[in-house]
Amino acid sequence: MVFAHLDEAWAPCGQLSMTEEGSDLLASSFAYGTRYVARSNAIEVDPVSLPLRHRESPQGTLLFPANALVAFGGIRDAAPDAWGRRVIEAKHRQPANSLPESTYLLEAGSERVGALDVRESIASQPSPAVSNTHQLAYLLEAAERIEQGLPVPSALEMIFDHGSGLGGARPKATVRDAAGHLALAKFPSAGDPFDIPAIESASLLLARQVGLVVPDVGTSLVGNRRVMMIRRFDRYWLEQGQVPEPATSLSLDPGPGRTERRRAFVSGLTMVGCDETESRQKNYSDLAQAIRRHCHPSVIRANNEELYMRMVFNIFVTNDDDHLRNHGFLWDPRIKGWRLSPLYDVLPRPTHAHERQLHLGVGPQGRHASIDNAIAGCGVFTLGARRAGELVAKVWSEVREWKVHFERFGVSPQDIERISPAFRHIDDVTTRATRLILE
Repeated sequence: MVFAHLDEAWAPCGQLSMTEEGSDLLASSFAYGTRYVARSNAIEVDPVSLPLRHRESPQGTLLFPANALVAFGGIRDAAPDAWGRRVIEAKHRQPANSLPESTYLLEAGSERVGALDVRESIASQPSPAVSNTHQLAYLLEAAERIEQGLPVPSALEMIFDHGSGLGGARPKATVRDAAGHLALAKFPSAGDPFDIPAIESASLLLARQVGLVVPDVGTSLVGNRRVMMIRRFDRYWLEQGQVPEPATSLSLDPGPGRTERRRAFVSGLTMVGCDETESRQKNYSDLAQAIRRHCHPSVIRANNEELYMRMVFNIFVTNDDDHLRNHGFLWDPRIKGWRLSPLYDVLPRPTHAHERQLHLGVGPQGRHASIDNAIAGCGVFTLGARRAGELVAKVWSEVREWKVHFERFGVSPQDIERISPAFRHIDDVTTRATRLILE
């Protein structure tokens, strides 16, 4: 059974069937429940394959993934990715990618990203709550053991509850701080070439300086190791019994009389409607089209400008891990529609290569990471060349001072030197003709 967290409580929303052969998922089907579909606050499980625009489907109508996929993107986003899978495999003492997909999905826990939960039956209860920040040292030690392929002793088994539902390849866990905020703790990893928690945190803070939408982020020391702490943006707080309306402010802070709510999340992979193996063949234009097709009309223009600025930022900082899972969308209960999520997973990659590429296509020259290519492709974001130039100039005005910002954010001089080859001067990514547009 798939459950959705609506306002203040879980509600069963439909039944998922998965056809498996060993560790291979062969097919999926889903049927919404009629009581769920009739709810005014119902959220769609998958905006591409399971939209709720047509609410007349009778109970039990089997729906299948779009584009001949074997899994529903919205449900796949509620499943663990690389790190979460490793945690579940460590729990079962099984080799990598050897378990059925249903096992990974069921064991991801109720604090998985977004507003969905997947359980054995309608009578199944939510899984236990998360740890607090006082247990970070234990979680970090457990994560290190999993990375090294070592067994996890019983004293450290909390990692199985608090790290199993998470995506990405790097070790991490969900924790709750003293004020009650839910945060993602991202740990250092063996063999890191520099202080990645510090660099990733500084990169997101630099993006905020640019004007991009970024969650609260910072770092904490656990012993002598730095941990990045990023606020979970799929949670918010409202007064008990309050119904979100267009003018409602979704508080990110707990408070007296407030209850924690959840926001549905889907990845760019789901919004574009493709498999992970197809991500490298996709472009930022595919995301821009998904915004126009699936996001609420009131946010389309602003979201396309935001997406364009993120692409330009990635060009300047050589963030070439910008695949479709690293772009996300949130359900906004005030407008009852989708919008671009805050920015996450930004890590500059130092390289001395003159010609660089992003993961996704930028413009007419494909994945070529240049501002010329970005401006040439600005039309798909419904931007004119002049407006595109203004946005590029806005990004560059802050990125050009990145060393000053990184020093202020606490990055060491040694790590600034190590990361320096990732950052590009505007003269390196533009022709003279384009620079004239930007002046």
